Amino acid sequence: MTLAVPGPVRPPGAAAALRRHWPLLPLAATVLFLLAPLPAGDATASGKVGPADAASLLLALVCAVQALRGRVRRLDPLGVLVLGAPGIGLAVATMTAGDPYAALPGFVRYLQVFVLVPAAVVLLVRDALEFRLAAGCFVVLGLVQGAVGVVQYATHTGASYQGEDIRAVGTFGPGDVMGMATVVAYGLIVATAAALAPGLSAKVRRTAGGCALVLVVPLVLSFSRGAWIATAAAALLVMCLAGIRRALAVLLALTALGVVLVGGLGLGSEMVAERLNSITQVSSAPDQSVTDRYTMWAAAESMWRERPAVGVGLKGFPAQRDGHSSLGLSSGSDTAGAGQAFVKQPLLSPHNMYLLVLGEQGLVGLLALAGGWAALLVAGLRRYAAARDRALRDCGLIATGLFVWQLTDFLYADIGGPSTVLTGVIIGLAAWWALPSTGLAGGRPADGPAAR
Repeated sequence: MTLAVPGPVRPPGAAAALRRHWPLLPLAATVLFLLAPLPAGDATASGKVGPADAASLLLALVCAVQALRGRVRRLDPLGVLVLGAPGIGLAVATMTAGDPYAALPGFVRYLQVFVLVPAAVVLLVRDALEFRLAAGCFVVLGLVQGAVGVVQYATHTGASYQGEDIRAVGTFGPGDVMGMATVVAYGLIVATAAALAPGLSAKVRRTAGGCALVLVVPLVLSFSRGAWIATAAAALLVMCLAGIRRALAVLLALTALGVVLVGGLGLGSEMVAERLNSITQVSSAPDQSVTDRYTMWAAAESMWRERPAVGVGLKGFPAQRDGHSSLGLSSGSDTAGAGQAFVKQPLLSPHNMYLLVLGEQGLVGLLALAGGWAALLVAGLRRYAAARDRALRDCGLIATGLFVWQLTDFLYADIGGPSTVLTGVIIGLAAWWALPSTGLAGGRPADGPAAR
């Protein structure tokens, strides 16, 4: 009688991994398709569907198919309410708008970013490994776009800034000067959180720390004040959550890097200093961009006072802006460089997401959106504080850091441009961490934070 001796156990190959994680392909494509160069022009114009937007629609379709097959995470009623409430507010704002047909494109865009994409991410990402894969795409995107931005600064082929074509904008072009700064900041926050996470290997932490330091350079060269403020707030929170010792080490490294880049190499030192000083120049000689920003904030507040419950309707701000603005508002911002001729970019939003929602959707819309965001933030912080498994704390750091960055940036910016779709992905990752899961829809256990 011959006994069969089992051979060595081999790890699953690429084919097996692809079969298990294939629903993540549309999610990865939603992030990485933003590497594709965009045609010059107005990146914020409505009606443009980019490759990343198409991938997000495929992501929602895959989620629907997987839900029918019972292969998505199962949420409790609280999770369903938090994810679905924005849809109710959007429907009310659309139906009560002065021109519901004109508001319909805004309804579709908001539904995509704040309902469909976050829900798809929450339901499709089944475990910590898939969460890390999705977060890693942000680092790849930030590194590539940041490299393009640094080359633009070094070769004077970027967007126009103070008469020189040196502003780093990546492949987004001067029509979307916040695009590169946004994706680079996302990658920086993910890398910082991974570098500080106690459950990851030393090799991964060192690599992530190096990526974070590299991404500081293009973020500085973006000359984006809002991105700087949001990154500082999110990074500080991540460092505090990770521990005081780790926070001090990272702060020392970042300070040393800043001294070398700005002080030693003179990397845009005068322009960076001037940009930083302009943040506090609200009443004493502010530049025109600051004046326009606060004028539009006042216009959005005036629209809300006119219709406090439901606002003026989606896409109503551009149509009613002039009737609620003072004479200090300029006709638009000047954009040029990075392969584009001079273009006067119209000011179609108040550059404050909370005031935009308040003016167009009223208190109903603001409570539906911002109320859900506040609930996710509190639940995520509580889950991180109570988490006992060190192997999952990196997911909590990443999710919380990205979400805080987005909520802070919304004080100085709103949705618009190709990178807007990433807002939905970030809300989805934050909800994945914060919302409890009771397993898969088919009754099988889920390997998520709640299950562990």
